[in-house]
Amino acid sequence: MNTRPRPRRIIGLAAALALLGATPSRANDSTAAIGVGGLTLTRSEAIRLDQEDLFISREQVRVHYVFTNTTGRDIETLVAFPLPDIVQGPITRTPDFAAELNFRTLVEGQPVPLDLVQNASFKGRDITARLRDLGLPPSAGGDAFSAAVNRLPPAAREALLREELILDGGNDGRTQLWDALWTLHTTVTRRQTFPASRSIRVEHSYAPLAGGRIGGALDPDQRRTPEFRQQRQSQCIDESFLAGLDRRLAARRGEAPAYAELWLHYVLRSGANWAGPIGDFRLVVDKGNPRSLVSFCGTGVRRLDNRRFEVRYRNFTPDRDLDILIVDFAP
Repeated sequence: MNTRPRPRRIIGLAAALALLGATPSRANDSTAAIGVGGLTLTRSEAIRLDQEDLFISREQVRVHYVFTNTTGRDIETLVAFPLPDIVQGPITRTPDFAAELNFRTLVEGQPVPLDLVQNASFKGRDITARLRDLGLPPSAGGDAFSAAVNRLPPAAREALLREELILDGGNDGRTQLWDALWTLHTTVTRRQTFPASRSIRVEHSYAPLAGGRIGGALDPDQRRTPEFRQQRQSQCIDESFLAGLDRRLAARRGEAPAYAELWLHYVLRSGANWAGPIGDFRLVVDKGNPRSLVSFCGTGVRRLDNRRFEVRYRNFTPDRDLDILIVDFAP
């Protein structure tokens, strides 16, 4: 077993901003945003989504829906909050979805319970039951996972190592650390009844799992790289955004690092399981600090104030997910 410090797996925005005035950072020191979306239904041609009002900021995502049952009978169906699969490993942060997302759902103004179900697979095989028998959680985030592995009989631990289900994570000076190498599958679900020939209001909110990096990758000398071209396309970075960034950089006279990027990813495409397009779709993006820059893809974007931007569509069928870039500048 080797001895090494536990690697940091994510740079939070607050930490990134603190570093802006302290230490230069490489442009490729980044953490990906974890793409989460809204509620989805089991496929139904009888339930129509009349309205979707989506608000996204760095602190919260809020979605207000109006669903209508177009039939003369009650319909009970599965409503899911899909979460991305996490391929766990030594450089992958495994979120504590329940604690970090803080998700909350209201139906007609009343809170409803959600069931969080987690399973694990490895090389195409479901290993959930095996982990349960060993007392190991499917989610390998936090020190509790290493403690659980350390409690295993040596033969059981060696078998997991031999099969490459776990990896020696080094020693932090107090205890032996371990990394899981299986894939975590997370689903949040509930059963929902849609009353016959009626509309109901559903509200859902959670904290986004943001990514980002400390400046450099948007600098003028980086704008011919494939990475920048890909980012420019996904976040619709236009010339006016770059001009605003360049003015800020010029004012700092080359001091580095000058800015931090925050990335928000929202899954729009996977939820279209209702009858027809979304009747009335509204998106509001709040960049937070008025001094920050923001870029995302949308047509007819309207500025509401010095922080918020709005787009509205009628009979909307999403054909791409939403990637938001917020650039924060050092004081």
